[in-house]
Amino acid sequence: MAIQILMPALSPTMTEGKLGKWLVKEGDTVKAGDVMAEIETDKATMEFEAVDEGVIEKILVPEGSEGVAVNTPIAVLRGEDEKPGAAAPAASAPVASAPAAPVAAAPAPVARAAAPAPKPAPVATPAKTEDSRVIASPLAKRIAQQNNLDLKAVAGSGPRGRIVKSDVEAAIAGGGAKAAAPVAAAAAKSAAPAASAPGARQLADLLKMPYKLEPLSGMRKTIARRLTESKQTVPHFYLTIDTEIDELLSLRKRLNDKTDAKISVNDFVIRAVALALKKVPTANASYDDSGMMYYEHADISVAVATPAGLITPIIKQAEGKGLTQIATEMKDLAVRARDGKLKPEEYQGGTFSISNLGMFGVKQFEAVINPPQGCILAVGMGEQRAVVKNGQIVPATIMTCTLSVDHRAVDGAVGAQFLQAFKGFIDDPLTMLL
Repeated sequence: MAIQILMPALSPTMTEGKLGKWLVKEGDTVKAGDVMAEIETDKATMEFEAVDEGVIEKILVPEGSEGVAVNTPIAVLRGEDEKPGAAAPAASAPVASAPAAPVAAAPAPVARAAAPAPKPAPVATPAKTEDSRVIASPLAKRIAQQNNLDLKAVAGSGPRGRIVKSDVEAAIAGGGAKAAAPVAAAAAKSAAPAASAPGARQLADLLKMPYKLEPLSGMRKTIARRLTESKQTVPHFYLTIDTEIDELLSLRKRLNDKTDAKISVNDFVIRAVALALKKVPTANASYDDSGMMYYEHADISVAVATPAGLITPIIKQAEGKGLTQIATEMKDLAVRARDGKLKPEEYQGGTFSISNLGMFGVKQFEAVINPPQGCILAVGMGEQRAVVKNGQIVPATIMTCTLSVDHRAVDGAVGAQFLQAFKGFIDDPLTMLL
Protein backbone atom coordinates (compact mmCIF):
# COMPACT_ATOMS: atom_id res chain seq x y z
CA MET A 1 0.00 0.00 0.00
CA ALA A 2 1.06 3.62 -0.53
CA ILE A 3 2.81 5.45 2.29
CA GLN A 4 2.64 9.22 2.65
CA ILE A 5 6.00 10.73 3.54
CA LEU A 6 5.33 13.61 5.93
CA MET A 7 7.28 16.79 6.63
CA PRO A 8 9.32 15.79 9.70
CA ALA A 9 9.84 17.75 12.93
CA LEU A 10 13.63 17.86 13.03
CA SER A 11 13.80 19.83 16.28
CA PRO A 12 11.51 20.06 19.32
CA THR A 13 10.48 23.65 18.42
CA MET A 14 9.96 23.14 14.68
CA THR A 15 6.44 23.75 13.36
CA GLU A 16 7.33 24.39 9.72
CA GLY A 17 10.37 24.39 7.48
CA LYS A 18 11.71 24.88 3.98
CA LEU A 19 12.14 21.90 1.68
CA GLY A 20 15.54 23.00 0.44
CA LYS A 21 16.49 20.20 -1.95
CA TRP A 22 15.29 16.77 -3.04
CA LEU A 23 18.10 14.20 -3.26
CA VAL A 24 15.82 11.61 -4.89
CA LYS A 25 13.45 11.76 -7.84
CA GLU A 26 10.24 10.00 -8.80
CA GLY A 27 10.93 6.36 -9.64
CA ASP A 28 13.99 6.08 -7.36
CA THR A 29 14.18 3.15 -4.95
CA VAL A 30 15.00 4.02 -1.35
CA LYS A 31 15.61 1.99 1.78
CA ALA A 32 15.58 2.89 5.47
CA GLY A 33 18.44 5.26 6.27
CA ASP A 34 18.82 6.71 2.77
CA VAL A 35 18.99 10.52 2.70
CA MET A 36 16.03 11.78 0.65
CA ALA A 37 16.04 15.55 1.11
CA GLU A 38 17.66 18.57 2.75
CA ILE A 39 15.28 20.48 5.00
CA GLU A 40 15.96 23.94 6.42
CA THR A 41 14.75 24.42 10.00
CA ASP A 42 14.81 27.65 11.97
CA LYS A 43 18.49 27.11 12.81
CA ALA A 44 20.17 24.75 10.36
CA THR A 45 19.91 22.69 7.19
CA MET A 46 19.43 19.02 8.04
CA GLU A 47 19.24 15.77 6.09
CA PHE A 48 15.94 13.86 6.07
CA GLU A 49 16.31 10.07 6.02
CA ALA A 50 13.89 7.48 4.74
CA VAL A 51 12.31 5.24 7.38
CA ASP A 52 10.60 2.84 4.97
CA GLU A 53 11.66 0.92 1.89
CA GLY A 54 10.01 1.42 -1.48
CA VAL A 55 9.87 3.48 -4.66
CA ILE A 56 9.22 7.22 -4.82
CA GLU A 57 5.81 7.23 -6.53
CA LYS A 58 5.26 10.99 -6.49
CA ILE A 59 6.89 14.13 -5.10
CA LEU A 60 4.12 16.38 -3.76
CA VAL A 61 6.10 19.40 -2.53
CA PRO A 62 8.76 20.81 -4.91
CA GLU A 63 12.19 21.76 -3.60
CA GLY A 64 12.51 25.39 -2.55
CA SER A 65 9.02 25.43 -0.99
CA GLU A 66 8.92 27.51 2.20
CA GLY A 67 6.54 27.36 5.16
CA VAL A 68 5.83 23.64 4.80
CA ALA A 69 4.02 22.64 8.00
CA VAL A 70 5.17 19.66 10.02
CA ASN A 71 3.18 16.50 9.17
CA THR A 72 2.22 17.83 5.72
CA PRO A 73 2.55 15.09 3.03
CA ILE A 74 5.58 15.87 0.85
CA ALA A 75 5.86 12.65 -1.18
CA VAL A 76 4.25 9.24 -1.75
CA LEU A 77 6.14 5.96 -1.39
CA ARG A 78 4.95 2.64 -2.83
CA GLY A 79 6.21 -0.85 -2.17
CA GLU A 80 8.78 -2.31 -4.55
CA ASP A 81 6.42 -5.17 -5.40
CA GLU A 82 3.55 -2.84 -6.29
CA LYS A 83 2.86 -1.67 -9.84
CA PRO A 84 3.47 2.01 -10.68
CA GLY A 85 0.32 4.05 -10.27
CA ALA A 86 -1.56 1.23 -8.54
CA ALA A 87 -1.53 3.03 -5.21
CA ALA A 88 -2.21 6.50 -6.64
CA PRO A 89 -6.04 6.51 -6.39
CA ALA A 90 -5.99 5.67 -2.67
CA ALA A 91 -3.57 8.49 -1.90
CA SER A 92 -4.80 11.06 -4.42
CA ALA A 93 -7.61 12.56 -2.39
CA PRO A 94 -5.65 13.67 0.68
CA VAL A 95 -2.44 14.31 -1.21
CA ALA A 96 -3.80 16.49 -4.02
CA SER A 97 -4.64 19.41 -1.75
CA ALA A 98 -1.80 18.94 0.71
CA PRO A 99 1.05 20.60 -1.22
CA ALA A 100 -0.88 23.84 -1.62
CA ALA A 101 -1.58 24.14 2.09
CA PRO A 102 1.84 25.44 3.22
CA VAL A 103 1.86 28.21 0.59
CA ALA A 104 -1.77 29.28 0.54
CA ALA A 105 -2.09 29.23 4.32
CA ALA A 106 1.35 30.62 5.11
CA PRO A 107 0.05 33.43 7.41
CA ALA A 108 -1.45 30.77 9.75
CA PRO A 109 1.17 28.05 10.30
CA VAL A 110 -0.07 27.53 13.84
CA ALA A 111 -3.36 26.02 12.82
CA ARG A 112 -1.67 23.55 10.49
CA ALA A 113 0.93 22.55 13.04
CA ALA A 114 -1.70 21.92 15.71
CA ALA A 115 -4.13 20.03 13.46
CA PRO A 116 -2.76 16.50 14.06
CA ALA A 117 -3.23 16.82 17.84
CA PRO A 118 -6.96 15.97 18.17
CA LYS A 119 -6.78 12.69 16.24
CA PRO A 120 -7.95 9.65 18.23
CA ALA A 121 -5.44 7.45 19.97
CA PRO A 122 -3.94 5.05 17.43
CA VAL A 123 -4.04 1.30 17.77
CA ALA A 124 -0.73 0.02 19.15
CA THR A 125 1.36 -1.59 16.42
CA PRO A 126 4.76 -3.17 17.00
CA ALA A 127 7.33 -0.96 15.23
CA LYS A 128 9.50 -3.77 13.87
CA THR A 129 10.26 -5.19 10.46
CA GLU A 130 11.03 -8.77 9.63
CA ASP A 131 14.63 -8.41 10.75
CA SER A 132 13.55 -6.84 14.07
CA ARG A 133 14.86 -3.38 13.21
CA VAL A 134 12.98 -0.63 15.03
CA ILE A 135 11.46 1.88 12.59
CA ALA A 136 11.29 5.39 14.03
CA SER A 137 11.56 8.96 12.78
CA PRO A 138 14.91 10.75 13.36
CA LEU A 139 13.29 13.08 15.91
CA ALA A 140 11.69 10.17 17.78
CA LYS A 141 15.06 8.43 17.97
CA ARG A 142 16.75 11.58 19.27
CA ILE A 143 14.12 12.21 21.97
CA ALA A 144 14.25 8.55 23.03
CA GLN A 145 18.04 8.64 23.27
CA GLN A 146 17.98 11.83 25.36
CA ASN A 147 15.52 10.19 27.77
CA ASN A 148 17.15 6.73 27.83
CA LEU A 149 14.02 5.17 26.39
CA ASP A 150 14.14 1.74 24.73
CA LEU A 151 12.26 2.11 21.45
CA LYS A 152 11.64 -1.63 21.30
CA ALA A 153 9.08 -1.18 24.07
CA VAL A 154 7.22 1.63 22.27
CA ALA A 155 4.21 1.01 20.03
CA GLY A 156 4.32 2.99 16.78
CA SER A 157 1.30 4.84 15.36
CA GLY A 158 2.87 5.87 12.03
CA PRO A 159 2.77 4.06 8.68
CA ARG A 160 3.73 0.37 9.04
CA GLY A 161 4.08 0.85 12.78
CA ARG A 162 6.70 3.61 12.53
CA ILE A 163 7.40 5.30 15.86
CA VAL A 164 6.90 9.07 15.71
CA LYS A 165 7.49 11.90 18.16
CA SER A 166 4.06 11.66 19.81
CA ASP A 167 4.57 7.95 20.52
CA VAL A 168 7.84 8.64 22.35
CA GLU A 169 6.35 11.54 24.30
CA ALA A 170 3.41 9.36 25.29
CA ALA A 171 5.76 6.65 26.50
CA ILE A 172 7.76 9.19 28.54
CA ALA A 173 5.00 11.30 29.98
CA GLY A 174 1.92 9.12 29.52
CA GLY A 175 0.09 11.71 27.41
CA GLY A 176 1.61 12.18 23.97
CA ALA A 177 -1.48 13.89 22.51
CA LYS A 178 -1.05 16.84 24.87
CA ALA A 179 2.17 18.03 23.25
CA ALA A 180 0.64 19.85 20.30
CA ALA A 181 -1.54 22.18 22.36
CA PRO A 182 1.32 24.05 24.13
CA VAL A 183 3.09 24.46 20.78
CA ALA A 184 0.01 26.02 19.22
CA ALA A 185 -0.61 28.22 22.25
CA ALA A 186 2.99 29.43 22.35
CA ALA A 187 3.00 30.16 18.62
CA ALA A 188 -0.30 32.02 18.85
CA LYS A 189 1.02 34.04 21.77
CA SER A 190 4.16 35.00 19.88
CA ALA A 191 2.15 35.92 16.77
CA ALA A 192 -0.17 38.29 18.61
CA PRO A 193 2.33 41.14 19.28
CA ALA A 194 3.45 41.08 15.63
CA ALA A 195 -0.13 41.62 14.44
CA SER A 196 -0.69 44.70 16.64
CA ALA A 197 2.76 46.28 16.23
CA PRO A 198 3.22 49.23 13.83
CA GLY A 199 4.38 48.04 10.42
CA ALA A 200 7.70 49.44 9.22
CA ARG A 201 6.79 48.47 5.66
CA GLN A 202 3.43 50.28 5.81
CA LEU A 203 5.11 53.43 7.10
CA ALA A 204 7.83 53.29 4.43
CA ASP A 205 5.22 52.82 1.69
CA LEU A 206 3.19 55.72 3.04
CA LEU A 207 6.20 58.07 3.13
CA LYS A 208 7.54 56.72 -0.17
CA MET A 209 10.84 55.73 1.42
CA PRO A 210 12.95 53.54 -0.90
CA TYR A 211 13.90 50.15 0.55
CA LYS A 212 14.78 46.58 -0.35
CA LEU A 213 12.53 43.91 1.17
CA GLU A 214 14.22 40.63 2.08
CA PRO A 215 11.88 37.82 3.22
CA LEU A 216 12.40 36.63 6.80
CA SER A 217 14.30 33.39 7.16
CA GLY A 218 13.20 30.80 9.69
CA MET A 219 16.24 31.69 11.83
CA ARG A 220 15.46 35.43 11.78
CA LYS A 221 11.84 34.75 12.81
CA THR A 222 13.04 32.60 15.71
CA ILE A 223 15.57 35.23 16.83
CA ALA A 224 12.91 37.95 16.78
CA ARG A 225 10.43 35.83 18.73
CA ARG A 226 12.85 34.57 21.37
CA LEU A 227 14.52 37.92 22.05
CA THR A 228 11.16 39.66 22.31
CA GLU A 229 9.96 37.04 24.78
CA SER A 230 13.21 37.36 26.73
CA LYS A 231 12.98 41.12 27.21
CA GLN A 232 9.26 40.94 27.99
CA THR A 233 9.27 38.02 30.42
CA VAL A 234 12.78 37.87 31.95
CA PRO A 235 13.70 40.50 34.59
CA HIS A 236 17.22 41.51 33.46
CA PHE A 237 19.83 43.24 35.56
CA TYR A 238 23.44 43.95 34.64
CA LEU A 239 26.83 43.79 36.35
CA THR A 240 30.01 45.16 34.74
CA ILE A 241 33.65 44.46 35.58
CA ASP A 242 37.05 45.36 34.09
CA THR A 243 39.67 42.67 33.63
CA GLU A 244 43.39 43.01 32.83
CA ILE A 245 44.50 40.76 30.00
CA ASP A 246 48.21 41.59 29.57
CA GLU A 247 49.32 38.33 31.20
CA LEU A 248 46.65 36.44 29.26
CA LEU A 249 47.91 37.83 25.94
CA SER A 250 51.49 36.93 26.87
CA LEU A 251 50.50 33.36 27.85
CA ARG A 252 48.42 33.01 24.69
CA LYS A 253 51.42 33.92 22.54
CA ARG A 254 53.66 31.40 24.30
CA LEU A 255 51.05 28.64 23.97
CA ASN A 256 50.39 29.35 20.30
CA ASP A 257 54.13 29.14 19.59
CA LYS A 258 53.96 25.55 20.83
CA THR A 259 50.65 24.31 19.39
CA ASP A 260 48.78 24.26 16.09
CA ALA A 261 45.42 24.88 17.77
CA LYS A 262 45.88 28.68 17.75
CA ILE A 263 44.07 29.55 20.96
CA SER A 264 42.05 32.78 20.87
CA VAL A 265 41.18 35.23 23.63
CA ASN A 266 37.61 33.93 23.36
CA ASP A 267 38.83 30.40 24.14
CA PHE A 268 40.37 31.75 27.37
CA VAL A 269 37.05 33.44 28.15
CA ILE A 270 35.14 30.17 27.64
CA ARG A 271 37.56 28.34 29.92
CA ALA A 272 37.38 31.09 32.57
CA VAL A 273 33.56 31.14 32.50
CA ALA A 274 33.40 27.35 32.90
CA LEU A 275 35.80 27.36 35.85
CA ALA A 276 33.99 30.30 37.46
CA LEU A 277 30.69 28.41 37.19
CA LYS A 278 32.33 25.42 38.85
CA LYS A 279 33.53 27.74 41.63
CA VAL A 280 30.14 29.50 41.94
CA PRO A 281 27.63 26.76 40.92
CA THR A 282 24.60 28.79 41.95
CA ALA A 283 25.27 31.03 38.93
CA ASN A 284 24.86 28.02 36.62
CA ALA A 285 21.09 28.06 37.01
CA SER A 286 17.71 28.42 35.34
CA TYR A 287 14.35 29.45 36.72
CA ASP A 288 11.36 27.17 36.15
CA ASP A 289 7.84 27.39 37.55
CA SER A 290 8.39 23.98 39.12
CA GLY A 291 11.56 25.08 40.94
CA MET A 292 15.15 26.26 40.61
CA MET A 293 17.40 24.24 38.30
CA TYR A 294 21.14 24.03 39.08
CA TYR A 295 23.18 22.35 36.35
CA GLU A 296 25.93 19.84 37.05
CA HIS A 297 28.01 20.81 34.02
CA ALA A 298 29.00 24.10 32.40
CA ASP A 299 27.65 23.78 28.86
CA ILE A 300 28.76 27.07 27.34
CA SER A 301 26.77 28.52 24.43
CA VAL A 302 28.92 30.84 22.30
CA ALA A 303 27.24 33.36 19.98
CA VAL A 304 28.35 32.98 16.34
CA ALA A 305 27.25 35.39 13.61
CA THR A 306 26.11 33.70 10.39
CA PRO A 307 24.67 35.15 7.16
CA ALA A 308 21.20 34.01 8.27
CA GLY A 309 21.47 35.34 11.84
CA LEU A 310 22.87 34.55 15.27
CA ILE A 311 23.29 30.97 16.51
CA THR A 312 24.89 29.64 19.70
CA PRO A 313 26.82 26.37 19.34
CA ILE A 314 27.70 24.73 22.65
CA ILE A 315 30.96 23.61 24.21
CA LYS A 316 29.61 20.74 26.33
CA GLN A 317 31.09 20.15 29.83
CA ALA A 318 33.61 22.93 29.26
CA GLU A 319 34.79 22.78 32.87
CA GLY A 320 36.61 19.53 32.08
CA LYS A 321 38.26 20.66 28.82
CA GLY A 322 41.61 22.34 28.30
CA LEU A 323 42.30 25.39 26.16
CA THR A 324 43.51 23.37 23.17
CA GLN A 325 40.41 21.16 23.12
CA ILE A 326 38.12 24.16 23.52
CA ALA A 327 39.89 25.97 20.66
CA THR A 328 39.63 22.95 18.36
CA GLU A 329 35.94 22.32 19.11
CA MET A 330 35.03 26.00 18.81
CA LYS A 331 36.62 26.35 15.38
CA ASP A 332 34.75 23.27 14.11
CA LEU A 333 31.42 24.42 15.57
CA ALA A 334 31.83 27.95 14.18
CA VAL A 335 32.55 26.69 10.65
CA ARG A 336 29.57 24.33 10.65
CA ALA A 337 27.35 27.02 12.19
CA ARG A 338 28.10 29.38 9.30
CA ASP A 339 27.44 26.56 6.83
CA GLY A 340 24.12 25.70 8.52
CA LYS A 341 25.30 22.15 9.33
CA LEU A 342 24.91 22.05 13.12
CA LYS A 343 22.83 19.30 14.69
CA PRO A 344 20.05 20.42 17.07
CA GLU A 345 21.87 19.01 20.10
CA GLU A 346 24.90 21.15 19.19
CA TYR A 347 23.04 24.45 19.64
CA GLN A 348 20.19 23.59 22.03
CA GLY A 349 20.50 23.05 25.77
CA GLY A 350 23.39 25.24 26.94
CA THR A 351 23.46 26.47 30.53
CA PHE A 352 25.30 29.81 30.09
CA SER A 353 25.99 32.06 27.08
CA ILE A 354 28.92 34.21 25.91
CA SER A 355 28.65 36.98 23.33
CA ASN A 356 31.97 38.53 22.29
CA LEU A 357 32.03 41.66 20.10
CA GLY A 358 35.56 42.69 21.02
CA MET A 359 36.87 41.81 17.56
CA PHE A 360 34.60 44.52 16.13
CA GLY A 361 36.05 47.22 18.39
CA VAL A 362 33.04 47.29 20.73
CA LYS A 363 34.16 48.49 24.16
CA GLN A 364 31.09 47.46 26.20
CA PHE A 365 27.54 46.24 25.63
CA GLU A 366 24.68 44.47 27.39
CA ALA A 367 23.47 41.21 25.84
CA VAL A 368 19.93 39.82 25.93
CA ILE A 369 19.53 36.62 27.96
CA ASN A 370 18.91 33.42 25.99
CA PRO A 371 16.05 31.67 27.86
CA PRO A 372 15.85 29.39 29.73
CA GLN A 373 19.46 30.19 30.68
CA GLY A 374 19.98 32.48 33.65
CA CYS A 375 23.01 34.48 32.46
CA ILE A 376 24.90 35.74 29.42
CA LEU A 377 28.32 37.41 29.48
CA ALA A 378 28.97 40.26 27.02
CA VAL A 379 32.70 40.64 26.25
CA GLY A 380 34.18 43.87 24.89
CA MET A 381 37.52 44.58 23.23
CA GLY A 382 40.85 44.76 25.02
CA GLU A 383 42.32 48.27 24.92
CA GLN A 384 45.21 50.12 26.49
CA ARG A 385 44.06 52.29 29.40
CA ALA A 386 45.79 54.18 32.17
CA VAL A 387 45.35 52.48 35.54
CA VAL A 388 46.66 53.22 39.01
CA LYS A 389 48.90 50.58 40.64
CA ASN A 390 50.72 51.20 43.90
CA GLY A 391 50.09 54.92 43.57
CA GLN A 392 51.53 55.03 40.05
CA ILE A 393 49.70 55.57 36.75
CA VAL A 394 50.71 52.74 34.41
CA PRO A 395 49.34 51.35 31.12
CA ALA A 396 47.33 48.12 31.10
CA THR A 397 45.22 46.24 28.56
CA ILE A 398 41.67 46.30 29.92
CA MET A 399 38.75 44.18 28.74
CA THR A 400 35.28 45.18 29.98
CA CYS A 401 32.73 42.40 30.53
CA THR A 402 29.05 42.81 31.41
CA LEU A 403 26.93 40.02 32.89
CA SER A 404 23.21 40.06 32.06
CA VAL A 405 21.32 38.17 34.77
CA ASP A 406 17.83 36.72 35.13
CA HIS A 407 16.94 37.99 38.61
CA ARG A 408 14.51 35.09 39.11
CA ALA A 409 17.38 32.61 38.88
CA VAL A 410 20.46 34.47 40.11
CA ASP A 411 20.66 37.14 42.80
CA GLY A 412 22.93 40.16 42.60
CA ALA A 413 25.41 38.82 45.14
CA VAL A 414 25.73 35.52 43.27
CA GLY A 415 26.28 37.36 39.99
CA ALA A 416 28.97 39.48 41.64
CA GLN A 417 30.69 36.39 43.07
CA PHE A 418 30.72 34.81 39.61
CA LEU A 419 32.29 37.92 38.06
CA GLN A 420 34.87 38.04 40.84
CA ALA A 421 35.84 34.43 40.14
CA PHE A 422 35.88 35.06 36.38
CA LYS A 423 38.11 38.12 36.79
CA GLY A 424 40.52 36.10 38.92
CA PHE A 425 41.02 33.55 36.14
CA ILE A 426 41.38 36.21 33.42
CA ASP A 427 43.78 38.42 35.40
CA ASP A 428 45.91 35.41 36.39
CA PRO A 429 45.49 32.98 33.46
CA LEU A 430 48.02 30.46 34.78
CA THR A 431 45.37 29.43 37.31
CA MET A 432 43.29 28.12 34.41
CA LEU A 433 46.01 25.59 33.64
CA LEU A 434 46.16 24.11 37.14
